This record gives sequence, C-alpha cells and structure tokens, in this order.
Amino acid sequence: MLINKFLYFAQITEGSLLDTAESLDITELINRGLAYAIIAAGLLSVIFIFIGGISFILSGGQEDKIKQAVSTIRYAIIGLIVTIFAIIIVNAVGQVIGLNTIEYIRFEEIIKIIQNISQDLQSSNGSGIRTLD
Repeated sequence: MLINKFLYFAQITEGSLLDTAESLDITELINRGLAYAIIAAGLLSVIFIFIGGISFILSGGQEDKIKQAVSTIRYAIIGLIVTIFAIIIVNAVGQVIGLNTIEYIRFEEIIKIIQNISQDLQSSNGSGIRTLD
C-alpha cells in the first residue's frame, strides 16, 4: 500500500518540480524558492484587496459586512507592505550571503513562469488535468 502511494506520487511529480529541483544547485533552489514565495505573497495580497473591495461593494450598507470588508482590505494592504519589506530585506541579506533572488522577481521572469505553467497544463492531456498515463 505504501509502495503504491509512493509510485503514484513519483508518477505525478515526474517531469515537474522535483526534476527541476534535482537539476539545480542549492543556491539556485533557494533563490527560486524565495522569489516564488514573495511573488505568491504579493499576488495573494492583491487578490484579497479585490475580494475585500467586492465585499465592500456588495455589503448593501450592512454595518457588520462593511467592517468585515474593510478589515479584509486593511489586512491585505498590510500583507502587501510586509511583502514589499520582505523583498527589500531578502535582497539586502541575499547580497551579503551571495543569493540573487531579485533576478527571479523581474516581470519578464514572472511572465515566463506563467507561460511555462500554461504550456505544461495544455500539453499534459488537453484538459489541464494531469493523469498517470
């Protein structure tokens, strides 16, 4: 049973993140991991700002819904500010110890990653869902 689960996991991850991680050295892996985490945090902050804005618009004047929407927007903006400070701190510390995460936070690199993901999903089987075939 445990072997079957491992084989299932190995087939899902074959040709994906684990193969990429195996081909990189440790500094490159840390660089990409930090950069992707910062990108994800920034993206999630922006998404929650939009969700809070939509909730505010749809609150219908109800005080509790307005407070909840404003709270969502406030915490999303705080998250975005923390993300910006994280970029500054990671860049400063990274330069001291030899990491270059800013290379992967460039807009061109983000677009390239999104294109690679969409091509991977389209080529997997046409429906965007990976199978064990």
